[in-house]
Amino acid sequence: MRGAVVALGEPATVRGFALAGVPVLPAVTPEQVRRTWAGLPAGTAVVLVTQAAFDVLGTAATAPDGPLVAVIPGTGDGSEESR
Repeated sequence: MRGAVVALGEPATVRGFALAGVPVLPAVTPEQVRRTWAGLPAGTAVVLVTQAAFDVLGTAATAPDGPLVAVIPGTGDGSEESR
């Protein structure tokens, strides 16, 4: 598989991925999540999303013609709901 990897979701959870060279797309509100998803960079093959962002995206995150989506664990600092 070729293509870019990005991380999308609450800044406290995704910011560490920048250390590995992964572009971070902070999004907190449902509107921000949807807008950011709709504007994913061309060539995005994998999106690392927080659970909250995944919940907002619903079926868009699992569309067969979309990028591969992996849900990442939260920070555990109370900035997002534990599941």
